Amino acid sequence: MSRTASRAAREAPPTAQPATPPTVPPTDRSGPVVRSLAPDLARGTMLLLIALAHAHMYRYGEPTGFRGYALDGSPADQVVALLQVLFVDGRALPMFAALFGYSLVRLADRRAAAGEDWPQVRALLRRRSRWLIAFGLVHALLLFFGDILATYGLLGLLLVGMLRARDRTLLRVAGLWTLVFMAVAVVPPFGVIENGSTPLPTGVESPVEALGARLLTWTFLTPMLALDVVTPLLLGIWAARRRLLDEPGRHRALLRRTALIGISVTVLGGAPLALIDAGIWTGWTAATAVPAYVLHSLTGIAGGLGYAALAGLVARRRAAAPGRVVTALAACGQRSLTCYLLQSVAFVLIFVPYLGGLGGRIGDAGASAVAVGVWLGTVLLADAMRRAHWRGPAEVLLRRLSYRSGRPAGERERATVPG
Repeated sequence: MSRTASRAAREAPPTAQPATPPTVPPTDRSGPVVRSLAPDLARGTMLLLIALAHAHMYRYGEPTGFRGYALDGSPADQVVALLQVLFVDGRALPMFAALFGYSLVRLADRRAAAGEDWPQVRALLRRRSRWLIAFGLVHALLLFFGDILATYGLLGLLLVGMLRARDRTLLRVAGLWTLVFMAVAVVPPFGVIENGSTPLPTGVESPVEALGARLLTWTFLTPMLALDVVTPLLLGIWAARRRLLDEPGRHRALLRRTALIGISVTVLGGAPLALIDAGIWTGWTAATAVPAYVLHSLTGIAGGLGYAALAGLVARRRAAAPGRVVTALAACGQRSLTCYLLQSVAFVLIFVPYLGGLGGRIGDAGASAVAVGVWLGTVLLADAMRRAHWRGPAEVLLRRLSYRSGRPAGERERATVPG
C-alpha cells in the first residue's frame, strides 16, 4: 500500500455500525425477550379500575344515573359513586387503549427484529385483531355486554397503518379525533335524560333472553367505544416509539408531568358529573348535565395517560427490587386477557339473577367491594401461575390462533420464562 493510501485509511472515519432500533426490547443470552416492568404493572393495576367500572353495571332493579350508579343509594353508595366517577369511570378505558396502542408497537418491533417485513407484520396484527373481535363476541354472548376486546380488535384492523405514520401525523390525527370524540360524547347523556335512567341489559331472568340482550347492546356499543378511544390509542403508539414505559428512567421528567397534569385534569374535569351522579348536586338541568358529561369524558383521556405515566414512575423506583406486591401485579398484567375474562366469569356467577342474584340485593358500595375481592383473587392466581411458570391460557390461545404456522420463532423458549 502506498504512503498516501495508508494515510487516507488512517484518517477515514470508522465504519458506522448498525444501531439497535430504539424500540426493540433487550434480550438476554438465552434468547427470550426481557419484559419491561412498567407496562405489565400498568396493566395489572388497570384491571382493578376495570373491575370497579364494571361491577356496578351488573346491578339491577333500581334507576341509575349517567354513569350507572343508583339514584337513591345509601351514603356509602354515594361516596363510591363520587370517587369512581372521579377516578375510575371513563379513565380506565383510555388507559387500556393507550396500553393497547403501546403493545401494538412492541409486538410489531419484536416481529421486525425476528426478520419479518412490514407486510408480514401487518398481516399478523390484522389476524390478531380479527381473533380479538371473535373473543369479544363470545365474551359478550356469555358474560358481559360491555366487552372491550372487540373494540380493540376493530381498532387494530382499522388503524394498523398508523404504526407506519409519522409522529406529526399521529399527533394531528389524535388532536382532530378529540374533536370528533367531543361531538360523540354529547349523545349518551341525552339518552339518560330522556329515559330517566341508564338502560342496561341486566336483571333479565332468563339466560337465553339475557344472551340476546347482551348481544344487542354489544352490537352498537362496540363501535361507540371504538370512537371513544382512538385518541389515547394513537398517543400510546407515540409513547411506545419513545419507550416511555420501557425506559422510564430516561423519561422521568415527562412521566412526572404527565402523571401530575393528567390526574389533576381528570379530577377537576370529572368533578361536576361526579357531584351529579353522587346526588350531591341536585339542581342540575340538561344545559348543565350534558357539558358536565362531555367534560368528564374528555378529561378521562388525560386521566388514563396520567395513570399509565404513574405506573412508569413506580416501575422506575422498584425495577431493581420489585417486591412481592409489584411482582404479583406485574404477573397479573402479563396475563391481563385471562384475568379480564375471569373477572366477568366471577361477576356473572355472583351478580346475575339466574345464578348468584346478588346484583339485585346490594348497592354500589357492595358491588365495588366485590370488584376489589375478585381483582385480588385474579392477582393471587396470576402470581401462582408465575411461580409455576404458566402463561395465561387466554394469551396462549390468542397467540396460537394469530400465527398461521404455530408459535413464532423464540416463543417456545419464552413461554418457559417465569412471569
